[in-house]
Amino acid sequence: MNDTPAKNWYVIKTLSRAEKKTAERLTDTHYEVYLPLQTTIKQWSDRKKKVEVPLIPGVIFVYCVENALIKLYSFQGIYSILKLSGKFAIVRENEIKNLKLLLKDHVELKEEDFETVSKGELVEVIQGPLQGITATSIEQQRNYKLIIQFESIGRQFVFHVPRSQVRKIKEKSPNL
Repeated sequence: MNDTPAKNWYVIKTLSRAEKKTAERLTDTHYEVYLPLQTTIKQWSDRKKKVEVPLIPGVIFVYCVENALIKLYSFQGIYSILKLSGKFAIVRENEIKNLKLLLKDHVELKEEDFETVSKGELVEVIQGPLQGITATSIEQQRNYKLIIQFESIGRQFVFHVPRSQVRKIKEKSPNL
């Protein structure tokens, strides 16, 4: 029997605007860290500039064993570790995968034959930059409007995807 503790993804809350530096400090000390960043254009009075900002302000994800979490409080920039019902909140691997897929660059594809998906149905993106994401359909127009929910951190994201890139999931998987 293997008695080594399992590694999980945990939600680390940082001080305001300290996400990048905190992630860098943790990475430098050999923690596996994921900081979802999105590129946005910031405008000042004299110029515009593309900058990377955290998708979820004040949050980074750390992959480690639970007993290593207490050591994180000694790092500059860490405010707290998310707990639910008195236990450290664990983020599911597929939620981290969905975040990574969500932030990939978008590729334009022409529409092909597609199946009809109704509002509220569970779907999977089968091609394109978001391939592999499972989501709930919330609107049907020319393209589908889908919502990804990250239950373990209480966040959700909405995105548009061409109908040709989506298929219904016949049965809901227990690990979604």
